[in-house]
Amino acid sequence: HPEQYLDQERLRQFGVSHRVLLPLMYLAVWTVGPLFLPGLPITLAGGVLFGPIWGVVYTALGSTCGAGLVFLVARYLARDWVAAKLTGTRLVSLDEKVARQGWKIVAISRLVPVFSYSLLNYAFGLTRISFWSYLGATFVFMLPSTIAYVYFSSNILGLLQGKISSGLIIGVLLVAVVSLIPVI
Repeated sequence: HPEQYLDQERLRQFGVSHRVLLPLMYLAVWTVGPLFLPGLPITLAGGVLFGPIWGVVYTALGSTCGAGLVFLVARYLARDWVAAKLTGTRLVSLDEKVARQGWKIVAISRLVPVFSYSLLNYAFGLTRISFWSYLGATFVFMLPSTIAYVYFSSNILGLLQGKISSGLIIGVLLVAVVSLIPVI
């Protein structure tokens, strides 16, 4: 029966029975996934599989590793390809801003997602920001949205079974607040 795969308790038990392997697989997907996948589905899976606490921990670590890998690929392996893809976009002026403001530009871009994180990871690889400044700002300033989306997804399976929990309502409110950051 397909609904057995949507049973939150069954999924969490699966996670407990694969205590080491499942987080390592999730981190591996997060590390290489941003090279070619959008991050939101991976984030949502983290909440479903690991719950709100470990989901945030694994997602924050994995998404930061993935962002770092994309940054390094753009900087050292695919520079010409990435530069060609970004030509004609507003991201071209990013290097000037980053040269002056460094981690602050990374912080703002993570809090106010005008561009997709995936494109930004590639674009920042072409700038003069240091890898460690980029990685630190990425980790810290992606946390609010990571917490909101993981908390939301850790409570979503109940809705698919027709249950609305207080956790789901809190998750929706967290996503709404994070979505309002650009307006603020």
